Amino acid sequence: MKKVVIIGAGPAGLTAAYELLSKSKDYQVVVFEETAAFGGISRTVNYKGNRMDMGGHRFFSKVPEVNDWWEKMLPLQGKPAYDDIALERQMELADGGPDPEKTDKVMLKRNRVSRIFFDRKFYDYPISLKVETFKNMGLLKTIACGFSYLGAMIHKREEKSLEDFYVNRFGKKLYSMFFEYYTENLWGRHPSEIDPSWGAQRVKGVSIMAVLKNALNKKHGNKDGKVETSLIEEFHYPKLGPGQLWEVTAQQIKELGGTIVMNAKVTKIRKKGDHIIGITYLMDGSEMEIEGDIFISSMPVKDLVEGMNDVPADPLRIAKGLPYRDYMTLGVLVPKLNLENKTKLKTMGGIVPDNWVYVQDRTVKMGRFQIYNNWSPYLVKDLENTVWVGLEYFCFEGDSMWNMTEDEFAKMAIDEMVTLKLINSPDEVLDYHMERVKKAYPAYFDTYAEMDKLVDYLNTIDNLYCVGRNGQHRYNNIDHSMCTSFETVKNILSGETDRSNIWNVNTEKEYHETTEEVSDEVQVD
Repeated sequence: MKKVVIIGAGPAGLTAAYELLSKSKDYQVVVFEETAAFGGISRTVNYKGNRMDMGGHRFFSKVPEVNDWWEKMLPLQGKPAYDDIALERQMELADGGPDPEKTDKVMLKRNRVSRIFFDRKFYDYPISLKVETFKNMGLLKTIACGFSYLGAMIHKREEKSLEDFYVNRFGKKLYSMFFEYYTENLWGRHPSEIDPSWGAQRVKGVSIMAVLKNALNKKHGNKDGKVETSLIEEFHYPKLGPGQLWEVTAQQIKELGGTIVMNAKVTKIRKKGDHIIGITYLMDGSEMEIEGDIFISSMPVKDLVEGMNDVPADPLRIAKGLPYRDYMTLGVLVPKLNLENKTKLKTMGGIVPDNWVYVQDRTVKMGRFQIYNNWSPYLVKDLENTVWVGLEYFCFEGDSMWNMTEDEFAKMAIDEMVTLKLINSPDEVLDYHMERVKKAYPAYFDTYAEMDKLVDYLNTIDNLYCVGRNGQHRYNNIDHSMCTSFETVKNILSGETDRSNIWNVNTEKEYHETTEEVSDEVQVD
């Protein structure tokens, strides 16, 4: 029986373990996880009965295999959720599905709303060209944006950077309003310094023809014809947050005979020639070793390569130079938010219906805030009387923000809530909790341009497979991370040695969620 060592108990690592154990009895599987939680950045933090989703994770995929896999782990709801009952809100239910009021093992169907908060006003997210947008911007700004957009359509830039990518699709005025500061805040680099390839899969351009087509369809009551849309209107979501899915998966792995070692940080990858013979991990202050036949890594590729012995100078240089962006989030419990719900969507307590809100405001450092009440009613301990908000900030591990104490970080973030007029005073805050997330976002600058050379080197190691967001240094969603593991297991079981199918997951030059080009989506999950 061959021993498979898997590094990381996030979506990619756990998917690989489950797939291998469920499809073959010929492998002993051992998973190592640095932390005490399953799910990586898709984990859920439970603080005094209020749960925090690290980053916000919608469960939507164009890959049927992924959707089937999720439903196998957590069946879709067959009865209405708590807030749907209270609001008499209609939601399509699965025949024979579980009742979320009676069991936790259930996937909810949720309405998706996310908007931009700019100049203390809400704008559609993605940006849409409609009366409310123009009304919010005012006549002069609207005219300026229109001419800027038309100019960009006539004179295209050569796309050498993400800035060029944005300007070509939105014009310089809209770019400066809605993308420039947010992107720099997110990555810690100006868009002119970032590779444009990130935009191809994360950003949709405004199409005047698409907008006119939508308007005509609506005017003539065309409900059956194909109407281009800028939003995925619904998504699936585990009752107790994304971490619940990976907790269920971990339990399935154990039941299939797999082993998961928690609080075990892999520090060395011991290599002999082009073959890995084992790893060294740190646990309870002691270094321990394990040997194996096959190694699947979802750990940051930078750390993977730096932990190897006898790596040639060039691949090592590239790995060391790969950049990441980290983030911090503050869960804040308040009785209410000052934001007025002007939509037609009914919500508990009349709060705004957004799952997350993108903050485009140069007076604050806040990048985004989540309203956990709207993700799932079961994330909030007292749904009727409190609003549980997650304030998200992007930073680098070790910088001044990262090194703040919880109270220092809370003071800064809560003061910014007052600045944005989300609340009137810090005295309104009932409680708060801080979380840090390392290497949340693999970044597309510095030595990333030479990533192909690093991949070529990694492919010379005959028993190593790199999977997931950090394992491949690619801005994958959950489904893409899982697909890298699907492909890996297929190769292991078939004996296929060519790993191009694994590295080619999520390399299509196409926007992730729909094929229509209507407006922007810069998704950060």
